[in-house]
Formats: sequence, C-alpha cells, structure tokens
Amino acid sequence: MVEGTGLLPPIDEDAAPFFAGCRAGVLRIQQCAVTKRLIFPPRPISPWAPDVPPTWTTVSGRGTIWSFAVPHPPLLPPFSELAPYVVIATALAEDPAVRLIGNLVARPGGPIDEIGPDAFRIGDPVRAVFERIDDAITLLRWVLDG
Repeated sequence: MVEGTGLLPPIDEDAAPFFAGCRAGVLRIQQCAVTKRLIFPPRPISPWAPDVPPTWTTVSGRGTIWSFAVPHPPLLPPFSELAPYVVIATALAEDPAVRLIGNLVARPGGPIDEIGPDAFRIGDPVRAVFERIDDAITLLRWVLDG
C-alpha cells in the first residue's frame, strides 16, 4: 500500500491497537482472554470465547515465510511502477497458524521492489520491520532474519 493510492488500510476500533503497535515499532496481536490463542485479523470477539473481549499481546515479530506472491502489471497505479515486488505470508513464531501479509524488503525502509523471489525460500526466517507512511499509518514489512 502506498500513500496517495486510496488503498491504505482503514483503522477501525478493532485494528487501532495493531496500528498503534506498528507506530511504536512492535508487533501486537489480539489474544483470546480465555484460551490465550492468538487472533488475526483483529475482531471485536474471540472465536473461542465470544463472551469475553480479546486482549492484546506483543509478539516477537519473528516468523517464517509460509507463502508468497509476485504481482505483475496490470496493477493499479503506482503499483505498476513498482512491480514486480514480493508479498509474503508469514507464519508467526508464536503460532504458525497465524499468518500476516506484508512486503518482503531487503532492509528496513527499503523499497518494496528491491528484493526478488530468487533471494529466499519458503520456510526462511523473517522478522518484522515497520515503515511510516503518514501520521496515522505505519505498515508492517518483513526482512530476512539470518
């Protein structure tokens, strides 16, 4: 997602703590208050204990590449100008069933088109980095870890 595209994520009441964590440089995920299982994407109730509101926990920001995609044009502008680029699904270290999507970048703050699909493999370790887009949005990105 790029500033000025109209495609920035909405920050609703459920997602606000996630994005506040991103702004602070930490990865926060909802957690079922009863089972302690992680929940993503954020939602108003836990699937395992709907009568008890979920809590938030800070996780390590580490995981492994579970899957990936390499978008190619035609794409919405300005994404066409950046393509091809890598988008990965990361299985969190704390719970591999929880998967987060984000661009794989070569370095924190690096452009999303700087790394190609030949630079990594499914199962490679990654860690979260964060990129400030504007005052409200800081996006989760991933870098290879190790």
